[in-house]
Amino acid sequence: MASQQPIGVLGAGSWGTALAILIARNGYPVWLWSHSAQQAADIAQRRENARYLPGIDLPDTINVTADLPSLVRNTRDLVIAVPSHAFHNTLVALRRHAEGPLRVCWGTKGFESGTGLLLSEVFDQVLGHTAQPAVLSGPSFATEVAQRLPTALTVAARNETVADTVASWFRDNRTRVYTSTDLSGVQLGGAIKNVMAIAAGISDGLGFGANARAALITRGLTEMSRLGIVLGGQVETFMGLTGMGDLILTCTDDQSRNRRLGLGIGKGKSKEDMLSEIGQEAEGINTTRELYRKSAVTAVEMPITEQVYKVLFEDLDPTLAVTALLSRQARTENP
Repeated sequence: MASQQPIGVLGAGSWGTALAILIARNGYPVWLWSHSAQQAADIAQRRENARYLPGIDLPDTINVTADLPSLVRNTRDLVIAVPSHAFHNTLVALRRHAEGPLRVCWGTKGFESGTGLLLSEVFDQVLGHTAQPAVLSGPSFATEVAQRLPTALTVAARNETVADTVASWFRDNRTRVYTSTDLSGVQLGGAIKNVMAIAAGISDGLGFGANARAALITRGLTEMSRLGIVLGGQVETFMGLTGMGDLILTCTDDQSRNRRLGLGIGKGKSKEDMLSEIGQEAEGINTTRELYRKSAVTAVEMPITEQVYKVLFEDLDPTLAVTALLSRQARTENP
């Protein structure tokens, strides 16, 4: 049985709730925090997150709260599962209320909007040396994790000891958790794959078939690796769970919000209508904008990202975007 030190999970969406359930099943008392007092009260009363994970009961050892100061006073180990746009402010709140050193793992995937910073860079700016950072990533849908379906994940930290300790929070006989010290690469894979999932969804929405989808996934992996290495990631990381694995998952299964966004756009729906229909964040939108900027600054060629950007932010017809990709100058296939 795992240590009985409590763990706080910040963010009561589908992913945060699923992680809270997983951690609780591993023997840890859990504090699950929602920014909404009404949502926290509803989840606590029902013992179920009816909006995001309907039909899945919460273990009795999960305490649901909207009182962040109380949570931070009672926990030193934290998991953050808020959208990327809320990540900075969540860290600021932790800094304000923390009374000692923290160990913080996040399952958030993306870049800080406007700055394009990796979330580990945001973490260093806000919490500096007062907390140990780690990131959880890999091919995983919240519902399947909560249902105890077999899953493989990766925890990355700057040293193996922290990575292994944090991995133990999530590891059980249905959830295999690997470790890594490639903090940058694991984050980049988890972010970039969302852009490729939008592209694959657009292609499928247009009815372009399996051949086109396979091409987008393969060349999407090339874009991921090409930029990821320039930004400090290791090539082996992009061939693993948090790169290729997560890319395959999000590009091929309709549980992916980013893929569903692309599907709708490919069928002629607007970005705004699809976001309303999905009812949750689609991190790939902000990631597309930040990746497009990074590709320009680094002079890294990212043609799929460029076309997704033009569809999302310049109202380019999706059919023309695909035509632009297919009509690029012939060349030798290079990674």
